[in-house]
Amino acid sequence: RLPVLLLAIAMLGSALKDSDLVPDTPLQNKRNPLNVYFVKVAWAWTLWLLLPFISLTTYELARSKFLYGRTKSVLLVLRRLGALLVGTAVWYVCTEFFIHVENLTGECSLQGKPGRPPRLYASKRECHQDGGVWNGFDISGHCFLLSYCAMMILEEVAVLEALSIDHSSKLRVVIDVLFVSLCFLTMIWVFMFLCTALYFHDFSQKLLGVLIGLSGWYGTYRFWYLKPFSPGLPLPNIPLGSKKYSYSR
Repeated sequence: RLPVLLLAIAMLGSALKDSDLVPDTPLQNKRNPLNVYFVKVAWAWTLWLLLPFISLTTYELARSKFLYGRTKSVLLVLRRLGALLVGTAVWYVCTEFFIHVENLTGECSLQGKPGRPPRLYASKRECHQDGGVWNGFDISGHCFLLSYCAMMILEEVAVLEALSIDHSSKLRVVIDVLFVSLCFLTMIWVFMFLCTALYFHDFSQKLLGVLIGLSGWYGTYRFWYLKPFSPGLPLPNIPLGSKKYSYSR
């Protein structure tokens, strides 16, 4: 139900923002610690935590549940880690696309300076270097990335339902710590998504951002990863119906 929740947050937050009903808080400052140290590097946080989590859980499942040998288990781990490469590609392509759209649709507002002839600015960066303000269609990168990261984490942690490891083992402790960390990170992503909806961007920019993020998740985990030539789903050889059932629980 998280996709519906994110869309609802984007719409409700925009309505409150446009109605001037949102109180002033430190979170409306882009330099707040959560934005600087987490959201600005959201993909890095997601990548660093999912990398060991996917590796350990996939290897343990392959050895214990599916009785694979060591070599085949390692190959399965490498295949599943391909999801992180795909995620990195989605993040990079979409981010570059957003920058291109903003540069293509914007113009620079700059106070004229004596002795300097007027010039045209081709990008937001050039405008800012001269102290100007760039006005363009700024698709919300926060709404895109936070929704995509949150959905990806939820897909990957669903693998815990199939794991059967002794709770006293060191491996179980490590996996539990990673799981709790991923849950905490998801809470931060959803909370900062709410802050973005309340304080930043126009409604159309936020809606387009979250729709692109959800499309990236749906196109991979609910379509491409069902195909043979893909990184595959977190629960290998488990029917899709069982995976959906795990979410309903």
